[in-house]
This record gives sequence, structure tokens and C-alpha cells, in this order.
Amino acid sequence: MFENLMAVSSLPCIQPVRVPFKPCSLFSVGVSGGFNKKKKINAIVFASWRKLEKDINLQLKVDTLLDNIKWDEKGLAVAIAQNVDTGAILMQGFVNRDALAMTISSRKATFFSRSRAALWTKGETSKNFINIHNIFVDCDRDSIIYLGKPDGPTCHTGSETCYFTPISDLLLNQEAKGNILALTTLYSLEYTISQRESELTGQNGKPSWTKRLLLDENLLCSKIREETDELCRTLEEKEENSRTASEMADVIYHAMVLLRRKDVKIENVLEVLRQRFSQSGIEEKQSRITKS
Repeated sequence: MFENLMAVSSLPCIQPVRVPFKPCSLFSVGVSGGFNKKKKINAIVFASWRKLEKDINLQLKVDTLLDNIKWDEKGLAVAIAQNVDTGAILMQGFVNRDALAMTISSRKATFFSRSRAALWTKGETSKNFINIHNIFVDCDRDSIIYLGKPDGPTCHTGSETCYFTPISDLLLNQEAKGNILALTTLYSLEYTISQRESELTGQNGKPSWTKRLLLDENLLCSKIREETDELCRTLEEKEENSRTASEMADVIYHAMVLLRRKDVKIENVLEVLRQRFSQSGIEEKQSRITKS
């Protein structure tokens, strides 16, 4: 239903639909031409009416959805923008009925500015739009998540997200550095690996296994093959699930070091996976053969 709702804006202009007809042999050319012209007009009107009816029904569904949101006394609800691939919380704002309807129709994250009392679309000035893939409401229907893909940094400071100030820094009266984002485990690992890489060019930092792997691609590739084999053996030799989890962690870690060497972000990998959701594995493999 969401894909249909996302297509709704105002009712679009009715576009004529061309329907081919063969001339009727029972009439002369002039008569047949007039008869066919009338049939074409009827077909266009019928097709346009069906489309209009469909658009009206869809608009009614959107109106019903908006009626079911628990807006506060000012007609607002909290909306949180989240990266569809990384899961990072990008920003938080407020929406009213029109802002949510605009987001559904435009697929661009749109909010309501309380200070200006007006709608605003994230990226309308910076061009760093948040392209919406889905919208979620919570169990109480008074909070909304915009799940989308940002075109660039979300924060006006140039940071990837607006959340880069740890409470621990504030308690210690430290100024936020701006590059320590609220990261999940996978992205914290990616950040740590990138930090080890940056230490390779300087004199600071202690020796580490990550640095050795970054400097020796033969060692790195041999470890990936080794850890992958050990992961498979946990299945073949019916080892404990905890062992499987441990070996998978090793595979992920070493693979992410390789991604760092290749300057590929884990976000790029997750984006590829997301794009394959609607495609069968057989079709995807066949497309690789065709391209090659």
C-alpha cells in the first residue's frame, strides 16, 4: 500500500489514452471515420474516468491514514529521519498533516518549521535531500520514521547526521569533535579500522593487527580465506552456535579491513543487498553472466 500512497499528490491532470480501432467495413469511409472517432472519444473518456476514480480512491486512503495519526494539540507529530542502509538516525523534526502528505507524494523528507510556521523539505537549499523509501508510525501513531537515503550530509554543520555529541563529552565539559557519530556496532568497527589506517602515515599509535593487515594484502587475503573455511567447518562439523558466531565475527572483521583497503564503505555493500531484495538470486547471478 505504501508504494501506492507514495504516488499520491494532488489529483493529476487527465491524460488521453489512445486506443486503436480498425475501420468498420459496413460503412463508407466517411461514415466509418465518424463512427470510429466517436468510439475513440468514448474510450478516452472511459479510461480517464477510471484513472480519476482510482486517484480519488487513493486520495481517500491517504486522508484516512492522516486522520489516524495522533497529532498533538498544535497538529504536530515527531518525525525522525533514518538512513535506510546504515540505520543511522539522521535528524529529528516535526510534521503536520500537510508535511506528511507532501512526503508521501514527493518522496522527499518534508517537515513543518515551528519558527517559520511553514513547510520545508530537507535539501531544498543544500540539495542534500533525504529520498524516502518507506514511512513507519509507532504503535501509538504519534511518532513517525522517515526511512530514506540521504544525498549528502544531513546536518547543517556538514556532519553526516545531527547526532555527534556524546553525553559523556558534555559531562566532562569537552567540546564535541563532530566526527564521532552515534554508530551501531558494525559502523563503530568501520570507524576504528579507518582510524588505524590514518595512523599508518604518522608516528602516533601502537602496533596493531589491523595495521599489519592493511599493509600486507597477501596476509589479509589469506586470513579471509582461512576464516571463511573455519566458518564453514562449524556447519560441517556441527559445532556450537557460539562458535559459528565467533567465526562469522572474524570473517566480517577481516572482510571490512579489505573494504577499507579498497576504499569501499559498508554502506555501499548494504545498498547493493537492498537493491537485490526484489530480485531472485538466480536472476541476479544470470545478470552477472550476461554483463560479462
